[in-house]
Amino acid sequence: MKFNELNLSPEILKGIQEAGFEEATPIQAETIPLVIKGNDVIGQAQTGTGKTAAFGLPLLDKADTKDNHIQTLIISPTRELAIQTQEELYKLGKPKRAKVQAVYGGSDIRRQINNLKNHPQILVGTPGRLLDHINRKTVRLEHVTTIVLDEADEMLDMGFIEDIQSILETVPNEHQTLLFSATMPKPILNITKRFMKDPEVVKIKSKELTAKNIKQYFVKSKDFEKFDIMTRIFDVQAPEKSIIFGRTKRRVDELTRGLQARGYRAEGLHGDLSQQKRMSVLRQYKEGKLEFLIATDVAARGLDISNVTHVYNYDIPQDPDSYVHRIGRTGRAGKSGIAVSFITPNEMGYLRTIEELTKVRMDPLQPPTDQEALVGQFNSARSEVIDTIENNDLTKYEDFAKDLLGQYSAEQLVEAYIKTISKDAENIPVKITPERPLPSRKNSRNRRGNGGHHGNRNNRGGNGKKRFNDRDHRRGGKDGKPNRSNDSRKNGSSKKGEKRKNRNFTIRTNA
Repeated sequence: MKFNELNLSPEILKGIQEAGFEEATPIQAETIPLVIKGNDVIGQAQTGTGKTAAFGLPLLDKADTKDNHIQTLIISPTRELAIQTQEELYKLGKPKRAKVQAVYGGSDIRRQINNLKNHPQILVGTPGRLLDHINRKTVRLEHVTTIVLDEADEMLDMGFIEDIQSILETVPNEHQTLLFSATMPKPILNITKRFMKDPEVVKIKSKELTAKNIKQYFVKSKDFEKFDIMTRIFDVQAPEKSIIFGRTKRRVDELTRGLQARGYRAEGLHGDLSQQKRMSVLRQYKEGKLEFLIATDVAARGLDISNVTHVYNYDIPQDPDSYVHRIGRTGRAGKSGIAVSFITPNEMGYLRTIEELTKVRMDPLQPPTDQEALVGQFNSARSEVIDTIENNDLTKYEDFAKDLLGQYSAEQLVEAYIKTISKDAENIPVKITPERPLPSRKNSRNRRGNGGHHGNRNNRGGNGKKRFNDRDHRRGGKDGKPNRSNDSRKNGSSKKGEKRKNRNFTIRTNA
């Protein structure tokens, strides 16, 4: 479905067009009309399916830029997601000049307070820092008409359930609530029952995202080997039009520079690019002037790109549905496609999870040898030579050719020409900075455990022991201890009983 079919205003459609988006993802197509109607919505979908635009576009559309009060509150589990959401909404809402501000732990709260004086219509924040601002009265929610809980199960895992409830209890009765979560454990269902009114459920099932007609392979390699192996695969497979996915913006930039250095026609796409550069890259790619588009999941979200023959996952995504979303770029309209994922030894658990989701077993792909890559280079060069001879008038080069033939043999000249137009890639060294490895799959989620940690702000498991994983680092922790200044209440915020005595609002229930 196209965005212009979703009853969005011309200003928002302009923002979508400038961002290079054309085709709505399934969750966007189903959610946007419901949000515009004012319904409460429960969206059950994985990261990478386009949730941010699903709630962001209609909320930007209804934002009153003449009203200096906060109208929409978006609660995110991590500072990274809060920043990412703020950036995406800012870009999409630029033609309308909607103000979007983010507040999160680990950043100078005084600077945030100063920025809040710009009177944003949309506020994005992590639970602990939002409570800080609410208690300081630097954030007032009296005029909020919509609340979004983004990645609610992540917030549950991180022990923010009580903070979320406290925030929801400080918002006036009449408002729209949107909740997005990959799973629906009991504490999340309790929130939906207590704070939502007749919510519409939008559930994007895996089978709707499963790609067809795609041959799926994986290459097991160490991180520092990936780049050279990938370019050798390019030489053998000779992809016509490809997308390479990297996990971070830095990765995208380094891959782009490395491929360009080795003679490949490649450009990168991520959130830090100017709008002009983004549009230029997409135009070149669609016109066939680029062989490779390197992108992050966020940058590639919602792009309407056809005739992609190959997808390469330089970094495997942490979320299996993101994998399906990535490779769905190829194998469209009945055409076949190829997807190749590079897997480090500690990521094999993620591979197996993806296979369980897609019900497709990936075939292992042996890295090509130098000789096989050389043969691939020759085949590409040979095709280019034949095309040049058959489709060009070369008579004006005749005298130059005779001159060279007087000095060298025909064999030497052909050899030199093939070497010139071949990439001979690995003669040019490229260094790609290692990324922090994904947490071991068997320990990365530890979802729900015994249930004893639900709602516990100290994030303890059912056995009373502190659960420590990568999320503690994201909360600013050090030496295994969460940083309380990052996303927790500060300055001795009042006890719950005392705070609730002074409240003069009503909690809306679903009864």
